[in-house]
Amino acid sequence: MSRSSGDGNQIRRLLALAVIYDGGTRSGAARVGGVGLQTIRDWVLRFNGVGADGLIDGVPPGGAPLLDEAQRRALAAIVESGPIPASHGVVRWRLVDLAQ
Repeated sequence: MSRSSGDGNQIRRLLALAVIYDGGTRSGAARVGGVGLQTIRDWVLRFNGVGADGLIDGVPPGGAPLLDEAQRRALAAIVESGPIPASHGVVRWRLVDLAQ
């Protein structure tokens, strides 16, 4: 399983849990994983609940977008049509021009 994964953290967690499932102690697994006992307990619960996919790092949600969908479409249309030098005063769009 760990050979097919591209996530280094998931592999580290699987190797730490392998110590437990091979009859080792949680303290030994914590040493292998480089974490504390509480973290090992959390990993065991995630692994038992979801399987190996539970040990993959989730993507953080990030901030809320500044533009809604209609504003994004309007901005894309402005960028695609390009500036009109006589009315916009520029021959190419810069980020500062679009922000105004």
